[in-house]
Amino acid sequence: MSDKVRIGIIGLGWFGEIHCEAIQAVPNLELVALCTRTESRLMELGEKFGVEKTFTDYGEMLQDPDIDAVSIVTMWDQHTAPTIAALDAGKHVFLEKPMAHTVEDCARICEAAARSRGILQVGHICRFNPRYAAAKREMDAGNLGRILSLSARRNIPAAWTPEILDKIGPIIGDAIHDTDLMLWLTGDKVVSAYAQTVDLRGRKYPDVGQTMYRFASGASAIIETVWCMPEKTPFDIDERMSIIGADGFVHIQDTFPSFGLCTKDGFRSPDTTYWPDLHGAKAGALRDEFIYFGQCAIDDRKPTIVTPEESMESVRVTLAAEESARTGQVVMLD
Repeated sequence: MSDKVRIGIIGLGWFGEIHCEAIQAVPNLELVALCTRTESRLMELGEKFGVEKTFTDYGEMLQDPDIDAVSIVTMWDQHTAPTIAALDAGKHVFLEKPMAHTVEDCARICEAAARSRGILQVGHICRFNPRYAAAKREMDAGNLGRILSLSARRNIPAAWTPEILDKIGPIIGDAIHDTDLMLWLTGDKVVSAYAQTVDLRGRKYPDVGQTMYRFASGASAIIETVWCMPEKTPFDIDERMSIIGADGFVHIQDTFPSFGLCTKDGFRSPDTTYWPDLHGAKAGALRDEFIYFGQCAIDDRKPTIVTPEESMESVRVTLAAEESARTGQVVMLD
């Protein structure tokens, strides 16, 4: 393979468009194709990003020998078929989280990845946040001692979520980030999950999820996901994590006022971590994970920062929390 991976995108919602922007900021990737069933959206983004190859059928896209890789940004319950098809076509695949909407489909994707000549990387973007990476280094060095308690908050304004809540809920939609991080940071295994939800706006899924895990080591964890902070909340996300061990603790905070801006329209704190604009291009953790994906594809090596099996475990644990919220019972995991 050359020093640049030719990549197409399947799924052009708001985050698919951000993928386009991030990919165009990555030196080892070249955005060459777009795919969505909505022809007007296809024309709009094809023109915006200067992409000539456009498809309404991902099967046709995957037949193109000049496309080396695809980024799949469809809704989570539509991940499985295009991912398996792309892997079976020998394409490298970047797949947004959650990996799939069932553990069985996650397993099917893992099997396809194992037999494919292409690589699979699931987009657990927080692993590319330098603050969590720093926590991982400290914990791997044993500087916290035995882990006793983990807590996380990932809350976002209500303005973001009315349409999203008709497609996915806050536990599988956002607590999966912190679930994945906790599994990754500790190297531990979740043995039980309990969760509760609160509904505010009467959408398909509730606005608030509260999740508690017990780990095999005995450590306890709590994750808060609120998708209905007041409309005028002046920041995009209130994201925090604390991990307390017998010998030390680590605290991570990714919310305002890391950067604050006050104008005649009021005060706000834009994202400076995940996909901020930097000198006219996308930067941050999303770009960094695409750089890593591209280099793994060029080197023909499987990603190790996040593996398909790790991503499947995050789905398994988070879906157990979703089941607990539905039934009101603690769910035991094998």
